[in-house]
Amino acid sequence: MENIAMKKLIVVAAAAVMAVGAAQAAYKDGTYTGEGKGRESMIQVQVDVKGGKIADVKVVKHGETEMIIAAPIETMLPEIVKKNGVEGVDDVGGATLSSQGIKAAVQDALSKAQ
Repeated sequence: MENIAMKKLIVVAAAAVMAVGAAQAAYKDGTYTGEGKGRESMIQVQVDVKGGKIADVKVVKHGETEMIIAAPIETMLPEIVKKNGVEGVDDVGGATLSSQGIKAAVQDALSKAQ
């Protein structure tokens, strides 16, 4: 019985390691722009890739309400850099559509970096 439990643990651990590896996708170095639909407008971001990883993300153009988009910019952009993508980055409450627009724009930019 212990042997089966150990095998399951090994399979789960291997899957977790593979998932972490997939999240750390290597991107081509460069500066990329992307767009995503926010609540009021298209949101444009600039993603800088260095050493195969996201080094910086900036929102360069939007028509969103400044007070609404400020929180996603402040909290999500550092998280996207830390996680090397949008996987596992939560939307900001009260700014869901702006948050989703930022994530879509980052994904659009990263699609050009592959």
